[in-house]
Amino acid sequence: MSAAGAPASADWRGMVPSDTAAVVALADRVHPTFHEDEAVFRDRLSLFPDGSLVLAAPGGGLAAYAIAYPVRRFAPPPLDTVLGRLPEGADALYIHDVAVAPEWRGRGLAEPAIARLLALAEPFGAAVLVSVYGTPPFWARHGFRPVEDEALTSKLASYGEDAVFMLRETMKEG
Repeated sequence: MSAAGAPASADWRGMVPSDTAAVVALADRVHPTFHEDEAVFRDRLSLFPDGSLVLAAPGGGLAAYAIAYPVRRFAPPPLDTVLGRLPEGADALYIHDVAVAPEWRGRGLAEPAIARLLALAEPFGAAVLVSVYGTPPFWARHGFRPVEDEALTSKLASYGEDAVFMLRETMKEG
């Protein structure tokens, strides 16, 4: 934690199973219309632990969390879906969510987590996400661009009418 009582952006750590209840509580605060069951977060953590991060809040609870995992590039999973396994032939890292509690926003706390997730995307050649709540400008600052494709329309239905599929191509290793 920083001297001023705020979480330090460098204090992101890997999520552990005992964090998932707090992740759900924060997710419900940040995304009240997009509830996802705790089983979804446990699933992501078990499938791809490197992509599951949390930032502790002073006094307990979480200030933020981030979830990402490998997917097929243009196949975002529906919300509130337990995957059970990662897809064969994954060619992108899907940033499922980067959520910061309202009282901690505007302090750059998400930046280190996003940098870590984008580093994980390098071997896949791309990172993808579904932007909601008018956040495409935020993600554009991180190199993402909107992808408009009729085939994505039905895949985005569970994310709401303002959902925008976004892609950031990376330099693939090898």
